[in-house]
Amino acid sequence: MIQSMTGYGKSVLQLPTKKISIEIKSLNSKNLDLNARMPSMYREKELSIRKLIASKLVRGKVDFSLYMEITGEETSTQINQTVVKQYIKQLKDVINTGEETEYLKMAIRLPDAVTTERDEIDEDEWKQIAEAIDNSLDKIYTYRLDEGKSLEADFLARVKNISGLLDDVIAMDPDRIEGVRERLTKGISEIKEKVDENRFEQELVYYIEKFDITEEKVRLSNHLDYFQKALKSDDSNGKKLGFITQEMGREINTIGSKSNYAPMQKLVVQMKDELEKIKEQLLNVL
Repeated sequence: MIQSMTGYGKSVLQLPTKKISIEIKSLNSKNLDLNARMPSMYREKELSIRKLIASKLVRGKVDFSLYMEITGEETSTQINQTVVKQYIKQLKDVINTGEETEYLKMAIRLPDAVTTERDEIDEDEWKQIAEAIDNSLDKIYTYRLDEGKSLEADFLARVKNISGLLDDVIAMDPDRIEGVRERLTKGISEIKEKVDENRFEQELVYYIEKFDITEEKVRLSNHLDYFQKALKSDDSNGKKLGFITQEMGREINTIGSKSNYAPMQKLVVQMKDELEKIKEQLLNVL
């Protein structure tokens, strides 16, 4: 079962004095690219959060956000009264407006007028937050699985199309070989010189073998079967499937270069188109 690298998970936790909102978003990336945003008081837990996300999501461009909203009466931000009073006194010496509120407005904007005390993390509280993070990861995992099912259905449909086009190639191959034989025979007949029949047959066999695509047809068929089995396997991943499509592309290109037959080359172009669409979608597979 494949997973998409696109996903979204959100959890909201209501604590006695604060509300915690956790959001995790992921997009496709070659490796794990994790960006974490959280209040400074939780920074000491960042490493453990990163390890948890890496173990669950494995790969992708991931944005983790932890937002905190104070809902209780307590706050860690305090007005430094001594500093503010000193600012007001100095401001009165500089300008004399007579308005006390104006001095206060100016003073409160100056450095150190407001201080924030660093809160220690409550472990019981953090345990609840960690559970909320796990819940968000479970949601994004489910999201990725659902996206993976849609991608799998698309892959199977396109592989089926390529397989059908390969059947058409196999069906027209005898006519193509016969056409090669006829063109060579016609070319020889237009030459006025007498031709050694045995030598002609040898050359004919050589050219027909040169244009033979039997091996490519068999290998492409095997690659298509392997791709479908890999989609269903437990260890299925985008990189592995990408390697298989590279091999499929080589066989399709070789068939196109050897075909020397316009109807078959049209089928090859259609196979390439289907394969390119598979490759585009594979960029989003975990």
